[in-house]
Amino acid sequence: MQNLTISNSALKRIEYIQKHEGEGFLRITVDGGGCSGFSYSFKFDQETFEDDVIASIDKSGKPTLVTDNMSLTYLAGSEITWKEDLSGAAFSIDNPNATSSCGCGTSFSVT
Repeated sequence: MQNLTISNSALKRIEYIQKHEGEGFLRITVDGGGCSGFSYSFKFDQETFEDDVIASIDKSGKPTLVTDNMSLTYLAGSEITWKEDLSGAAFSIDNPNATSSCGCGTSFSVT
């Protein structure tokens, strides 16, 4: 199974949040629901669990990006990016497993 990758823009944004809001890492999970069937959830966290997969670590060996085994099933091969444009700024996921998604960018479906 392929792992997650993280773009330089997303890594820089995580480092910015760590510097200005304290220690922690970005946790991404996939939840049932959303207008297309599944939805992405992003939160800054400080605690890892037994079923977590650490997808990225910083130079000091601390996690920067974490997901759980079940979510990785849907996220495998995805790239996490940070996008800023006229409509706003947010973490974004380029997911090769998604067969469709909604306009909000946080909901997707797989077949």
